[in-house]
Amino acid sequence: MTSVLCVPQWQGSGRSDARRLAAGARATAALFPAEARVDVPIGEDAGVRRAGVDHLDVLVENLARIRAARSQLGDRLTFVAGGDCGVELAPVAAAVERHGPALTLLWLDAHADLNTPQSSPSGAFHGMVLRCLLGDGPPELVPARPLAPAQVVLAGVRALDPPEAEFIAQAGLRRVGVGDIGTIAGLSGPVYVHLDLDVLDPTSFGGISCPEPAGVAPGPLAAVLAQIPDVVGASITEHAPLAASERRDAAALRALIAALDRG
Repeated sequence: MTSVLCVPQWQGSGRSDARRLAAGARATAALFPAEARVDVPIGEDAGVRRAGVDHLDVLVENLARIRAARSQLGDRLTFVAGGDCGVELAPVAAAVERHGPALTLLWLDAHADLNTPQSSPSGAFHGMVLRCLLGDGPPELVPARPLAPAQVVLAGVRALDPPEAEFIAQAGLRRVGVGDIGTIAGLSGPVYVHLDLDVLDPTSFGGISCPEPAGVAPGPLAAVLAQIPDVVGASITEHAPLAASERRDAAALRALIAALDRG
């Protein structure tokens, strides 16, 4: 059985309603069998801004808690229910440790999350997560074994800050547009799937924290994800529940989870 880490972290988000992400993490995790769920204790404290990152002290504490919970699961396939995108640091690092350079990180997100504390327009860490996983970020959060650019595939990214676009070109990161999303089915080898719900079109999924137009629909995305042969870990992040679309969103989440759950 797949284990699910419920990580209701909200402190990495720059949204004024960021605490909705905690409810979103719990709602996503609740779609799994109760016996499979491991809850990571995330506090309500906001923390302080340091070194250009909002709430950095609390994010460091949260990372230690996520690492501890993740380590208890050993090599079992783990699904992460977030929370903001910062919940990915420990699970992706664990996948890198296990699979090394063979691992591909599929970053399904409307945003590249490739800012640094120096380039970020907001100071919100959820816009820096992937850059941190690549080895450039707050020292307290950078993994011991960063990803190489060749291990990353950006898919559905359509809202970039200028420094992010410059980094993508400089590092040679692979990009797959919304119109070509079907090509990710051809990814081979071990794949960790990061799924920020803002990759979806907001007309087809309401509970999105940072919506961007012209995204992919949940059904076609689920169909493509189901074809990736070797998913070794996955997440759903940035779920901000919306009462008006709760039933439709839950059906979409179930389809996406079914496509990713290889347990």
